[in-house]
Amino acid sequence: MAFAELLDRLGGMGRFQVLYVASLAVPLLMLASHNLLQNFTAGIPDHRCQVHFPANETRLVNGSQEEVLQAFIPMDGQQKLDKCRRFVTVQWQLLEANRTSANETEVATEPCLDGWSYSKELFSHTIVTEWDLVCESKTLKQMAQSIYMAGILVGSALFGSLSDKFGRKALLVWCYLQMATTGTCAAFAPGFTAYCTFRFLAGLAMSGITLNSVSLCMEWIPTHIRAVVGTFNGYCYTTGQFILAGIAFAIPDWRWLQLTVSLPFFIFFLYSWLFVESARWLATAGKPERAVDELKKVAKINRRKEEGDKLNTEVLSSLLQKDLSSIRSRHTMADLIRTPAMRKISSGVSFVWFSTSFAYYGLAMDLQDFGVNIYLTQLIFGAVDFPAKLISVLTITFVGRRFSQAFALILAGLCILTNIFIPQELSTMRMVFAVIGKGSLAASFNCAYIFSGELFPTVIRQTGMGLGGTMARVGGIVAPLVRITGEYLPSLPLVIYGAAPIVSGIAACFLPETRNMPLPETAEQVERRSRKATEEEQQMKVLLNSSKLDPDREAS
Repeated sequence: MAFAELLDRLGGMGRFQVLYVASLAVPLLMLASHNLLQNFTAGIPDHRCQVHFPANETRLVNGSQEEVLQAFIPMDGQQKLDKCRRFVTVQWQLLEANRTSANETEVATEPCLDGWSYSKELFSHTIVTEWDLVCESKTLKQMAQSIYMAGILVGSALFGSLSDKFGRKALLVWCYLQMATTGTCAAFAPGFTAYCTFRFLAGLAMSGITLNSVSLCMEWIPTHIRAVVGTFNGYCYTTGQFILAGIAFAIPDWRWLQLTVSLPFFIFFLYSWLFVESARWLATAGKPERAVDELKKVAKINRRKEEGDKLNTEVLSSLLQKDLSSIRSRHTMADLIRTPAMRKISSGVSFVWFSTSFAYYGLAMDLQDFGVNIYLTQLIFGAVDFPAKLISVLTITFVGRRFSQAFALILAGLCILTNIFIPQELSTMRMVFAVIGKGSLAASFNCAYIFSGELFPTVIRQTGMGLGGTMARVGGIVAPLVRITGEYLPSLPLVIYGAAPIVSGIAACFLPETRNMPLPETAEQVERRSRKATEEEQQMKVLLNSSKLDPDREAS
């Protein structure tokens, strides 16, 4: 008997499992608040150079402030006040009715030496306004988000190995505390460097929370319920996007917003001490006595105390003999590229995860570009995930994994590329295509979790999923940096964001279909399936060629 059968004997998806999944899901509501937080804490308000009006100047009284500022600040290509330059000397003659554009272009300008003046219409206070992350320094805003995503990448490797050594519960408790502490410290950061440091540490904690929450969920619930629980957790993250929009609208000051989304993790830290450690991990880590104690607790909560009383270390060892023997067989990252079939799968999965995350954060982290209210945009971007994930589940189930994955990626890429040709003035149309693209990428994420898990054999499934997760985090790091290329060509970021998922969608077409297929146990099974599929394709080609050469046979 395997561990899954033991869980069924102790109540299956009983009261303990329901409470446990719910307790782990509540913190997931706040994860989106940190991943997408810089949409609001790093919002860029309208700005211009700070100017000092001369005292007792009568011309300041006669015109509106917008008109008078034209004597201090040149106009840009869109006939708006330039955001990064000002006149060296005041040009009162530009306020005259007979002024010409030639008069303005010949006047010397200089950078905003006295700082900037920011509009408070949309954002009252952000890291951009506090540390002047505009003009020559505006790339630092994208750098801050990339540093946070780098923390998630490092945390994935760090906490993944530490949780295998010290347990899921201990690392999860620590990560809740680290997220609460570093998030709070970021709210009081005295400078940009300190802010980035605390955000990096928050990214580390974010990865640890995600990895250990998923591990505890998967290791305490029956196999047939895992897909439902996974979907439920995904919808919790989606709901968190609504929560972020509401909190950000109510709290426009970045420090208070950062503090508000961080303090709840102190509560999660306090109640996480009540969590039960994974009995599966305890058994494999050489702690069978504790594993039996935890299983008896679960049996009691699930009202299966009699079954729990039958357990002891000898019974547990005999029941888990099959699981323990498979764990003892060592496999490495090299197994992912050892055979031709595994190389194809590993390459395809890497493409899919990288481009999905890359394009997702490329869209989701720059809401101001769409010309629609940023709070409304966040709500719409969150809402589209619900139907998108539902549709993806239906197509995955009834059509196939490969088609669903490829279609979602290619559709997302086409929507992003379409926005290149839509004028900025048509903000509603641009928003429609962006929403469809974002929903397609959410569907791609949903499909990737299932498809990737079915492609890799059991002996290296976690290693393969780790590869996909790593590539996704690399995509999240690179995505904000691509925005910088817009300085050279405004449409270049959208070209890159759109091309990546299309290329990956085409690559996904070469992956094997896994719908209604049993999960492979070893790399040798994967190789045999690949050879069999190749032989069937060759036979089909032979039949097609022979039918073309023999019209009478085709007619018959």
